[in-house]
Amino acid sequence: MARPGHTASLLVVVVKTTALLLAAGTATAQGCANATFPAGRWFERCNALPVLGASLHWTYHAANGTAELAFRAPSPSGGWVAWGINTAGGVGMAGSSVFVASHDGGGAVSVLSTVLESTSPSLTNGTLGFGVPVPATAEYAAGAYTIYVTVALPDNSTTQNTVWQAGPSSSGGSILPHPMTGTSLQSVKKQDFLSG
Repeated sequence: MARPGHTASLLVVVVKTTALLLAAGTATAQGCANATFPAGRWFERCNALPVLGASLHWTYHAANGTAELAFRAPSPSGGWVAWGINTAGGVGMAGSSVFVASHDGGGAVSVLSTVLESTSPSLTNGTLGFGVPVPATAEYAAGAYTIYVTVALPDNSTTQNTVWQAGPSSSGGSILPHPMTGTSLQSVKKQDFLSG
């Protein structure tokens, strides 16, 4: 039999713990929930990614197994950002199919679709390891690139090993390697497109 007041104390602890967990989840969502997009674009869910100041916004379409998404990351206008899915089953960059946004030599924003065959990839346009029913586009505004694309989730699985990155470009628009230290090596996440 519980002591008088013991049940009430336990209930207070449970309520406070639940409130803290809900507040933490809300704070993370608010880190990306206030993002705005042009031309009436809107996404059902978002995650503030753990490193590089990046965020992922998406709407999952169960009827056809696709995710309509926007990846946003800060970068100087002379830099580049990338987002993708590791279709080789790993959790790192090698084997990932990615979209890379950067300014080309003429100053326009372009998107490269490529497979990172190693940690020193060739970065040539190629066929990705998943379908892309709506081709990628990108924009640069307020110190950040945003990549917009719709992807067919590999194996029709809502859980995918995702990767993202940011780095410098040359004055001619060539993509240069990203740093190989610190947060640049932590930009991987198992992403659940169904629950977030």
